[in-house]
Amino acid sequence: MDKVDILGVQIDNLSPQEVLEQVNHFLHSNDQHYLVTPNPEFIVATNQDHEFKEILNYADIAVADGVGLIKIAKLLGQRLQRVTGVDLVWLISELAEQQNCSVYLLGAAETVAAQTATVLKENLPNLIVAGAESGGDITDPKEIDHELIERINDSQAAILFVALGQIKQEKWIFYHLDQLPNIKVAVGIGGAFDYISGNVLRAPKILRNLGLEWLFRLILQPQRYKRIFTATVIFPWLVLIDQIKKRVAPNR
Repeated sequence: MDKVDILGVQIDNLSPQEVLEQVNHFLHSNDQHYLVTPNPEFIVATNQDHEFKEILNYADIAVADGVGLIKIAKLLGQRLQRVTGVDLVWLISELAEQQNCSVYLLGAAETVAAQTATVLKENLPNLIVAGAESGGDITDPKEIDHELIERINDSQAAILFVALGQIKQEKWIFYHLDQLPNIKVAVGIGGAFDYISGNVLRAPKILRNLGLEWLFRLILQPQRYKRIFTATVIFPWLVLIDQIKKRVAPNR
């Protein structure tokens, strides 16, 4: 797989169909796999959290969820294709329905996972949703919630969608996947449940294609201004500084 290095994070240049082909292969393998969906905020976070960077780079697939990564890759003379967490949930759920694989939904606020399961079932009537829950108050991703682990194992689910928010969800998957032997594929999907359930309105496709999803979110959720500032200002600034350092270094 072609990879693009952005500030030390390896992003796979995969189309949605190519991701699905890989996931289908994972479901029929004897190993466990996990997918991550980095966006500019992820990359900025790895600048301080090196463990998080290692976890992202250890993932079997890291797709670009964020138009900022697409644009930066283009400026670097490379190419990335965008695959969002929302798109992944739908695509993998469709595959799960076809393959008769059950899914487990973990994360988001109380009842949101259940609402998401209802929407998925309305559109994919043969999809097996083995469980849907917020997961309780998971504060430390390293801490083991034995009851939660037992519930997921008892469900016999093969696919686990984790929506605990960036950094926490990736670390939770990394630390606990080996305790979930039935899970073949785990995916960190951020706020996907909020959008699929209808609790948060997704930007119109035309705005997403224009790279203006951040503006739509800022209008609807002004409290997100810090995150948007990180993605639209701090992230490109860090990339610029990194490129300057790389160009200056060989001349020393």
